[in-house]
Amino acid sequence: MKPLIRLFFKTLRLILAPFMLLGYWLTRPKGIVRPAAEQTAVDARTRTLALYHFPTCPFCLKTRRTIQRLSLKIELRNAQHDESHRAALVAGGGKPQVPCLLITDDNGKQTWLYESDAINAWLNREFGAA
Repeated sequence: MKPLIRLFFKTLRLILAPFMLLGYWLTRPKGIVRPAAEQTAVDARTRTLALYHFPTCPFCLKTRRTIQRLSLKIELRNAQHDESHRAALVAGGGKPQVPCLLITDDNGKQTWLYESDAINAWLNREFGAA
């Protein structure tokens, strides 16, 4: 019975995935427009950030929407289809849960931030409009 249930949900995901991505693309927010110097400073701060995600995960879509709204250039690492990214996520963060934001400070210390609400709150606090 378990294989049948897994097959059902895998098929359901395959059917719904294109619609989720289309909905995300159609409803993506406009980004914040900053002065060029300020955007350059923000881009420099985001170079040390990486988001581990699955393309059709609803929580990942929520986090990517916040990144889009705040006009952030954060590296996206697909942990679903890239084994090296998945292995790095498990090795560094301890679990294969997405979304996960990797924050590397100036000293090279890494912080793995899980949960879409926590990631969005951190991004809004660090990069949100004043």
